[in-house]
Amino acid sequence: MRRISFLLRPSWLILAVVVAGFAYMCFTVLAPWQLGKNTSTSHRNQQIADSVDAAPVDVTTMLNGTPATDTEWRHVTANGSYVPDSTLLVRLRHLDGAPAFGVLAAFRLDDGRILLVDRGMIAAVDGTRPPQIPDPPTGPQHLEARVRGSEGIAADKPPMTENGYRQVYSIDTGQEATVLGLPLTSIPTDGRGGYLQLAADQPGAFTPVPLPQLDAGPYLSYGLQWLAFGIMAPLGLGYFVWAELRARRRESAAGATGEAAATEAPVVERETPAQTTEARLADRYGRGR
Repeated sequence: MRRISFLLRPSWLILAVVVAGFAYMCFTVLAPWQLGKNTSTSHRNQQIADSVDAAPVDVTTMLNGTPATDTEWRHVTANGSYVPDSTLLVRLRHLDGAPAFGVLAAFRLDDGRILLVDRGMIAAVDGTRPPQIPDPPTGPQHLEARVRGSEGIAADKPPMTENGYRQVYSIDTGQEATVLGLPLTSIPTDGRGGYLQLAADQPGAFTPVPLPQLDAGPYLSYGLQWLAFGIMAPLGLGYFVWAELRARRRESAAGATGEAAATEAPVVERETPAQTTEARLADRYGRGR
């Protein structure tokens, strides 16, 4: 026990706590965070890839009966007409690297239910204000779109009216229903309210929002790195403990060797001054008999 008593010193205790806390964070927070992002990104990419080749389905089939799962990015069709005076702009969007606005509208299905539709993006004038936005076409329309999940609400950025248009900072079916004063129907989308994002060349569409790149990103490698760090930290602490024990053993062995050498060395008697003088006279004149 005396050999490892140094581990009870404050410096070693603090180091042990830091290493244990770091390893705990690696295994319970950091690695799961990155691995979870990898799982969700891979799942999203698979949904997009599946929707590219899948035939579109009528959106009403997703509104009736038991809500379907994995509905985001699903390719759907909708029949009905745009609701007049339902234009709503989304601020802080970008189009080709320049400021833009997202353009939303309400679409009434043939069965009377109303869905939120993202018509796409339109470039801002002078980078700050919206241009004159054409109303969507009137009369019966057949739309092709993808189902998207609501983005949520920016609590510190409430809806506003500016430059003659109602404007919001995010796409959320609940918020937009309040702003438009319409009973919007949310498409069940993995626990979130969903809306329609128009495909290119659809009636009333502007520049469509591009699909995300089908790249899983670096999340898997980051997750594995955090796991590796969580393993390496305790191993590093163990190495430092072993190195300290080895250094202490060497010091103890060196001390024991020094004591033994001092014990075994012959004792040399030092001559007194008188003895030294007598020896010099004897060497010079010879010893008396």
